[in-house]
Amino acid sequence: MSTKGLRSIGEDIWKTKVDKVNAELVTLTYGSVVSQLCRDYEGNYSLVNKQLHKMGYNIGLRLIEDFLAKTTTSPAFSGPSGSRRCTNFKETAEVISKVGFKMFLNITPAVENWTADGKQFSLLLDENPLAEFVELPDDRAMRELWYSNILAGVIKGALEMVQLEVDAFFVSDVLQGAPTTELRVRFVKVLEDEIPAGED
Repeated sequence: MSTKGLRSIGEDIWKTKVDKVNAELVTLTYGSVVSQLCRDYEGNYSLVNKQLHKMGYNIGLRLIEDFLAKTTTSPAFSGPSGSRRCTNFKETAEVISKVGFKMFLNITPAVENWTADGKQFSLLLDENPLAEFVELPDDRAMRELWYSNILAGVIKGALEMVQLEVDAFFVSDVLQGAPTTELRVRFVKVLEDEIPAGED
C-alpha cells in the first residue's frame, strides 16, 4: 500500500474511530509519572529509562489489540480475508508512522535513515505531545534521560505481538538540545508462533 494511502487511513481512523483525550491532560499526567520515577530512583536516569521502556512495552502488548480492531474494520486497510499483514519491514515502518502514531498521538513522524540492509530506520518526531511544556531539571538529565522512552517500549511490545522482535531506542531528543527527536527501530527477527506445551 502507498504512503499516501496509509496516511489517508491514519487520518480516517483518527477522525472517526478514536476517542479523543485532552492532550494537555495526557502531557501533564505523563510528566507526573516521569517526575515520580525520577524521585523513586533518586535521579538514576538509567533506571528511569529502563522503567519507562518497560511501561511502554507492557502498554504496547495491549495497545496492538485496539490498533488491529480499528484497522481491520477499515476497508482500505483490510484484505479480502479481513486483517492484512505487512509484507516487509519497510511497510511495517510506514504503518507505524502513518497509522499507529496518528491513531494514538495524532502525529505522523517521518520514516528516514534506512540502513542498506533495510533492517533499521528512524522515526523523526517534529512534534512530540509527551514533551510539551517540559524542561529537564538539570544537565545530567539532559545527557542521560530519554524522557519519551515509553514510546520506544510501546513499539517493541506492539510489534512483538505481531511476531516481530525489534529493538527501539532514542538516539536524539530536542529536550536534550538536539535539533530533532529521533527514535531508532532495528529489526531483530521474526518470532515463531509458540505452540503451548502438550499441543501439536
